[in-house]
Amino acid sequence: MSISFYIARRYLFSKKRLGVINIISAIAVGGIALATMAMVCTLSVFNGFHDLLGSLYSHIDPQILVQPARGKYFSTDDAVVERLRQHPAVAATAEVVSDEALILFQGHPLVVQIKGVDDHYQRVTAIDSVLYGQGTFCLENAGLCYGIPGIGLAQQMGGPDYGTLQVCAPRGGERINLANPIESFSVEDLQSAGLVFSVSQRKYDDHLILTSIDFARRLFEKEGLATALEVRLRPEADEAEAKAALRQIAGERFTVKDRLEQQDDIFSIMSIEKLIAYIFLTFIVLVACFNIISALSMLIIEKQADIRTLRYMGMSDNALRRVFLAEGRMISLLGAVVGIVVGVGLCLLQQHFGLIQLGSTGSFIIDTYPVSVHLVDILVVFATVIFVGYLAVWYPVSYILRSQREAD
Repeated sequence: MSISFYIARRYLFSKKRLGVINIISAIAVGGIALATMAMVCTLSVFNGFHDLLGSLYSHIDPQILVQPARGKYFSTDDAVVERLRQHPAVAATAEVVSDEALILFQGHPLVVQIKGVDDHYQRVTAIDSVLYGQGTFCLENAGLCYGIPGIGLAQQMGGPDYGTLQVCAPRGGERINLANPIESFSVEDLQSAGLVFSVSQRKYDDHLILTSIDFARRLFEKEGLATALEVRLRPEADEAEAKAALRQIAGERFTVKDRLEQQDDIFSIMSIEKLIAYIFLTFIVLVACFNIISALSMLIIEKQADIRTLRYMGMSDNALRRVFLAEGRMISLLGAVVGIVVGVGLCLLQQHFGLIQLGSTGSFIIDTYPVSVHLVDILVVFATVIFVGYLAVWYPVSYILRSQREAD
């Protein structure tokens, strides 16, 4: 143990002649602990919402999505696509044809997203877990094609048993014939399957209809083509390594995205919000550290006689500065530890008992604020508090000691 740290520890825990120093030191510890606790809880709430959204999208988004880098469609016979299918980490794949179309329901036109999938779609996604209704997951049978809309879209059509829909899509490369506009559109009939899906995301629930890939290919006149290949990896496969391997196979012709990258716009915004919250809370920690400056300033004034004695005994100015810097670091460390322990404890209580409600029951996807404590965030918060605490006291301590020496 260095002499500077030993003296700093004695100063921290020994009784001071001026009791107000102990009070200010306690206030400094409490302020840093409170700011640290706020950082832990805030970042954990952001993590909770991030994980919640990720779990919602996991029901309908594939684990890996392969799309053409240029253009919208690709041939399903492509050699690269076949190599992607045959990769050892791939458990199942599903071809997808997805595009916008117009549905006519009781004379009311509505633009929707038609997503045609093949027979392997259930193996690739967890769609079965978000289906509601009396029917079974069947998209094509006996020459009839069935559609499963999102719950919001189904409500606009009067419910899951909407009967027959006329689905229209403009023919590619043709101008609309104003004399007979219907000739410029491909029209197909879609039957109700008695089912709806709900993932609590409006972009899907209010606009998407799942149907068979054969229906979508006929509607959009894209035989033998697909807009995406959805992939599910084997349980034992490492997702990051598998994604990197698939990207190497895909080259520049295809993009390979995981679930977070498929919803990059949403998760990027959440990451930016989390970063901004972290920056603002760091400034609050800096303000809380000003109490350490007050405590150290008064301690230096009280220990003037000790400082002179230590100088006469040969202690350098750098060593003296390290004494009070160590004192400041210990106050920061104590506040950080207390704040992290309390913050993690509150997050665990919220996670298991739901102490803070979001609002009236049933108004939101969940009833309580979601929290998720990540070890990386705890380490970042701890390092931030220690660094900010050291940065806040370094110049004031150096200035006060230098001024005191000049006065002596």
